[in-house]
Amino acid sequence: MAASRNVIVAGAGIGGLTAALALAQRGLRVTVLEQAERLEESGAGIQLSPNATRVLLALGLEQRLRPCVVAPEAIEIATAAGRRLARPRLGEAAAARYGAPYWVIHRGDLQTALVEAVREHPDIELRLGNRVEDYVLHSHGISVAGRHGAEPADERGIALIGADGLWSPLRARLGHRQAPNFRQRTAWRALLPAAKVEPAFAEPVVRLWLGRNAHLVHYPVRGGALINIVAIVHDRDARSGWNGAGAREELIARFSASQWSERARAVVAAPERWQTWSLYDLKPLRRWGSGPVTLLGDAAHPTLPFLAQGAAMAIEDAAVLAASLARTPDDPAGALRRYEAARRPRVAAAQRNARRNGAIYHVGGAVALARNLYLRVSGNRLLRSQDWLYSWRPVPPYP
Repeated sequence: MAASRNVIVAGAGIGGLTAALALAQRGLRVTVLEQAERLEESGAGIQLSPNATRVLLALGLEQRLRPCVVAPEAIEIATAAGRRLARPRLGEAAAARYGAPYWVIHRGDLQTALVEAVREHPDIELRLGNRVEDYVLHSHGISVAGRHGAEPADERGIALIGADGLWSPLRARLGHRQAPNFRQRTAWRALLPAAKVEPAFAEPVVRLWLGRNAHLVHYPVRGGALINIVAIVHDRDARSGWNGAGAREELIARFSASQWSERARAVVAAPERWQTWSLYDLKPLRRWGSGPVTLLGDAAHPTLPFLAQGAAMAIEDAAVLAASLARTPDDPAGALRRYEAARRPRVAAAQRNARRNGAIYHVGGAVALARNLYLRVSGNRLLRSQDWLYSWRPVPPYP
């Protein structure tokens, strides 16, 4: 593969690794630069809706992922007190409707599958411990300057993709000075052996409990061996880090017996260890890149988790970016502008809907009663309301 067709990806998260595989699948050479010295299993569960799984399947990852995923049969939505509001079907119904499955998976399992595929691909080089610091444009493409430990490290290519996350240094380097906004929410997450919860909660179902100023979601991962639990509560102050330690007693106090059912409180009380992270998003950017440089995933459009689309949007980005760049590799700047134009309206809609859901989930009083009535009446039609999300296919909307 000609070195002149090398694409540099900054960041080896889900978006960056998927982009590397998608680009290599379309005949481009890829160098992935990741500042971490080692890729550790992190995070908890994520939901992969059909718009994301069809991309992963097209990249040939099914055999790697199948042993790790759970295909939930439904999403069960209930009030904090435990009254069921709706149970839209997933499973075979979703797969038949959208032509791709709905999966839940541990983030570490997805990352492992992506890393293994990347390392096995002859046209992808993954370099750990490489921090991207700056870039320079020249007549033959782009030169990226960085560090490998204390040593300078340079790489040349035709394009640079910033998949370097929420606090993206490349976003700042491109001139975007606005910092992500803290949304007065903290997410608490934990993993628990399935035997530690009541048998019904180990079934392949995503369970969502809605309360005033808080909600709870849990579902099985690791092929059903573990239960992923996420509790999101209002918070006035942001907490530092992605994996901060949370005091179990503090969270239990947020789920009071006066509002929350005994079954929900038992889920919250079961884990001994919790990790916390503060929730941020960012107003849609007018532009993502310049010349042969662009952004992808959270670096471009951090999205609140209330639509379960953060990872999915990054995976979609990867597919569209690869198609655009492979179509006109001799005009990388033009290819990246077409990618951005194709993606901006959709990810902005995902951000808006996630923000709206966050407000709806946590209301109380009369507004909560109206929300509950709507959910009870809607029933299985709730799945149809997600057609705009789940029916997406990576067909570039340009000639």
